[in-house]
Amino acid sequence: MFRRVLSYSIIGAGVVSTGLSLHTNDYDVNSLGIVRLSRSAVTVFDVALTYKRELYYREWDKSTPEYKAERSRVHKIAAQKLLDLICVNKGVYIKTGQHIGALEYLLPKEFVQTMKVLHSNAPQNPVGDLYKVIKQDLKRNPEDIFETFEQTPLGTASLAQVHKATLKTGEVVAVKVQHPYVKGNSRVDMKTMEILVKLMALVFPDFKVQWLVEESKKNLPIELDFLNEGRNAEKVARQFQKYSWLRVPKIYWELSSPRVLVMEYLEGGQVNDLDYIKKHKIDPFTVSNKIGLLYSEMIFTTGFVHSDPHPGNILVHKSPKGQVEIVLLDHGLYANLTDKFRYEYSKLWLSILNVDRQAMRLHSQNLGIKGDLYGLFACMVTGRPWETLIQGINKVKYSKEEKATLQNNTSLVLPHISDVLEQVDRQMLLILKTNDLIRGIEATLRTQNRMTAFWVMSKCCVHSTFSEQKTLSSATRWTALRLAVRERWEIFKLNIYYVYLGFINFGFLAALKQLL
Repeated sequence: MFRRVLSYSIIGAGVVSTGLSLHTNDYDVNSLGIVRLSRSAVTVFDVALTYKRELYYREWDKSTPEYKAERSRVHKIAAQKLLDLICVNKGVYIKTGQHIGALEYLLPKEFVQTMKVLHSNAPQNPVGDLYKVIKQDLKRNPEDIFETFEQTPLGTASLAQVHKATLKTGEVVAVKVQHPYVKGNSRVDMKTMEILVKLMALVFPDFKVQWLVEESKKNLPIELDFLNEGRNAEKVARQFQKYSWLRVPKIYWELSSPRVLVMEYLEGGQVNDLDYIKKHKIDPFTVSNKIGLLYSEMIFTTGFVHSDPHPGNILVHKSPKGQVEIVLLDHGLYANLTDKFRYEYSKLWLSILNVDRQAMRLHSQNLGIKGDLYGLFACMVTGRPWETLIQGINKVKYSKEEKATLQNNTSLVLPHISDVLEQVDRQMLLILKTNDLIRGIEATLRTQNRMTAFWVMSKCCVHSTFSEQKTLSSATRWTALRLAVRERWEIFKLNIYYVYLGFINFGFLAALKQLL
């Protein structure tokens, strides 16, 4: 009798929870965990079968062009299957796909290139669905708030989409609304992703990305709170108010909630839109220099780092006075770096720039990296091969040959890359992602070899290390004065050195243009 009652209770609870899930998500069958899990499992099985049937059905000589071409073809098929799953399941899956699109040092380029479409062309919801969210959260009809509301979104991301609108007051705003199904599905999706990653690791032993699931589980609740995003936007605007060229949208707090964010609408073209940049006569080097300065100060000075700088979140604009402005959007995810981390990361970069292998090993170890993996870690941090590092990355220009070397060697060191990501200080994961996205922007703008890149970063690193020394040292006026003089001397030497390098590598006029 008891067993029968227990069985009925479990079945009844399942039916009720399923009904509640359907009701919460407007009776969308896609919202059911079992549907999403089953679809995901089928896709993973299909991908594994594709590799077995199309690639691993015979022994290959892996050094032959034939094998490499066939492997690339199968990678593309598998990546497309994965993209199709992501676009159907949406939400957390799109967020994971965006992460994959940034992992150029870890995954085959076919997967990375296929997933990059998700950075700006994620699946979108009809406006009617968004109106329901606005009405539920703000307790007001959208028609009573907005004079106009454009049907076509400005952009669609993994968790939300943004529309241009006009308030009843006449102010033009951007309205960010969370996808209706995301919050309700987030827990089951994260659990599903955890299972899928373990299954993928069984199929592909080198596929160790459990750290990605752990980071997503930690960051997702933060990103789902749009009020937190608004607070981040205001904080970073205060921190960098000294830069008139940085624009951060103003938040309309009275019209915002955890799922709705109404903010100032700012004009601009995506930072990777070369046609827009050329049409508006914007200098790509000016854009890269300002982004480089901004992110160097974030990482090495303030420790409050915008961690999703994909091209859709950075706009460029030329003001009526001719000033090139950087518009920073999507403030949902920030890394909060500790002083100790900033110090060690700064010392690591200085050791790389000085080609000091002993210091590289020491500071890599202090960031969690064991033994000889420090060399690979340094390559991942800089995005440059070891041969370039030991020559001096600030002396060797980035080239197509160097890029080919990196891509060709990735598959050979993949297990070790996974080891690095498992070992490293968790704060480093968002920084690696940020570095990769910034490098992607520079590659598009063709500004990888600008002389100011390492110059600005070196000065921020020096400032960070001396600030930490001042904090840790005895608070005497003499000690503070001595450290301040040493810091200024180090920065003076850096200035002389990089001016010299600029004249040697670029010539007088080109170097002078970059400096100004």
